Amino acid sequence: MNLPNILTLSRVPLMFIIVALMFVDLTWAATTAFWLFIIAALTDWLDGKIARERGEVSSFGRFMDSVIDKVLVIGMLIALVTNPTNFQGHNIIAMVLLLCILSREFAISGLRMAAAVKGKVVEADTGGKVKTFVQLNAIGWLMGARMLEMDHPEKFGGDDRGYVTTVRVIGMSLYALSTVLAITSGITYFRRHGSVLFT
Repeated sequence: MNLPNILTLSRVPLMFIIVALMFVDLTWAATTAFWLFIIAALTDWLDGKIARERGEVSSFGRFMDSVIDKVLVIGMLIALVTNPTNFQGHNIIAMVLLLCILSREFAISGLRMAAAVKGKVVEADTGGKVKTFVQLNAIGWLMGARMLEMDHPEKFGGDDRGYVTTVRVIGMSLYALSTVLAITSGITYFRRHGSVLFT
């Protein structure tokens, strides 16, 4: 249990704390949730960097990093989509996109399990990593809009509300883009490794 793996695993309790803060009516809860999410997202970069520099890259680390990224992203997206204020009247579309992402993740997890049974490892490729990066950015922008709206209404209310809307639109756009990337990268995975399902 080295430092990179501890950082990887830390994203799970952080996700639970962040989601809890999103559903409580406390002063500065939205701001705290936003900055905790930023910390959680940064550990996704930091754990890999430390593992490579220390020569501590392991099969466990690669596997858990991929799984916990999914736990963090899906947990955060469910929390955001189930709150109708986060998507400003586009909740049905947001839910459909979330179902597309969930379907993709379950399909790829099934592919990985089928490959593992045959002694093969399906590691994250560039498309999968870009997809995760865009998803984390989308969540960050949506969390940022929520923070500005809930904890800073004196600065970003009234005539200045356009700033919040702009931040939210950026988050929603990145969310839509991440769904497209999820689907296209999923197709790529099946093109490269789908043969394990039939051999």
